[in-house]
Amino acid sequence: MTDARIDDIAAYMRDLGRRTRLASRAMARASTGEKNAALLAIADGLDQGRAMIAEANRLDLEAGAAKGLDAALLDRLELTPARIDAMIEGVRQVAALPDPVGAITDLNYRPTGIQVGRMRVPLGVVGIIYESRPNVTADAAALCLKSGNATVLRGGSESFASNQAIARCIQEGLARAGLPEDGVQVVATTDRAAVGAMITMPEAIDVIIPRGGKSLIERISREARVPVIKHLDGICHVYIDAGADLDKAFTIAINAKTQRYGTCNTMETLLVDAPVAEAILPRLAVAYGEKGVELRGCPRTCDILSAAVPATDEDWDTEYLAPILSIRVVDGLDAAMDHIARHGSAHTDAIVTEDYTKAGRFLREVDSSSVMVNASTRFADGFEYGLGAEIGISTDKFHARGPVGLEGLTSVKFIVLGHGETRG
Repeated sequence: MTDARIDDIAAYMRDLGRRTRLASRAMARASTGEKNAALLAIADGLDQGRAMIAEANRLDLEAGAAKGLDAALLDRLELTPARIDAMIEGVRQVAALPDPVGAITDLNYRPTGIQVGRMRVPLGVVGIIYESRPNVTADAAALCLKSGNATVLRGGSESFASNQAIARCIQEGLARAGLPEDGVQVVATTDRAAVGAMITMPEAIDVIIPRGGKSLIERISREARVPVIKHLDGICHVYIDAGADLDKAFTIAINAKTQRYGTCNTMETLLVDAPVAEAILPRLAVAYGEKGVELRGCPRTCDILSAAVPATDEDWDTEYLAPILSIRVVDGLDAAMDHIARHGSAHTDAIVTEDYTKAGRFLREVDSSSVMVNASTRFADGFEYGLGAEIGISTDKFHARGPVGLEGLTSVKFIVLGHGETRG
């Protein structure tokens, strides 16, 4: 479907929501075999539809270049043959993952004779709003399908043609497997009013997951009448404690910042315990300088590193997503945790230390969705955590926290197994 000239966006979205809600019942009761068959049919359809997808992507790239999109955005938008391969393989990998739906845990007998436990169930209808990368269409659809959910997907206008081509393959795969095509809906208009409708349709959509820039997520968080799974910033910290192995600290601090600059789990602030600052910072500064990283430091940092420029108050609260690093020398663990509490975004924070009493305190007291000991923040990722794939990262405390994989796309309900018991 091309970008529809839809006169009444609200009516279109209501109808789309109604059809997705109806389809969600079939998606929830689908067996593991049926869901896996659909996923493999989708993967085959994407493989067979390579030429169609590539042509649609070419149209998006040409339109994006004409609109003046920068090179980084065009790169995220492009579906190279290798990226199409990865998209197809990603769907097949989801098919191979364990099915969380129907799993029963914590089943215990009560004194009355009943058994009480919890069963994992789908959320229902998941709405996903995302920008740029069209491969998210296939990734998100696959995760929602495997977790028994129906989904409404609204990609960015810059990837409209690509998303529609991928959607055609997805819906054909669902139909071949005997599941309703309405179980995965890709919004067929670029009108921004569709986003406003999605986030105010609790009767049709159970949860919204936004993936994109801070302004998009702030708007959705502010205006949504549907629960939102999200994170706003990735202001991640690494704290090098006086009890650290400095070789280990060096390796972690370099990887956490420079392995990739534009990700939400990249370190943005390095905290260094004062007793080891003069030993580790000059060595780090040389390595960062070789990689073109700009250093912004507190006064104590600047006294040690002539290459560092003075940090402003704003620096401690900034997610750079760029080769820029803020550095603060602190007086011990409590000062480091105080800094994280004031300036962190509850995403991912790490301590490097061989003092496991301090490590234990850091794990307990730092209130972030991922807290690490002697590891790079770049590990905060669904694949690295063994989730298989992720649909996003949540820094909220309800209902999912951290990387959101299949289990995060489900909820639990209590189940009771009785033998005729009645309450006295």
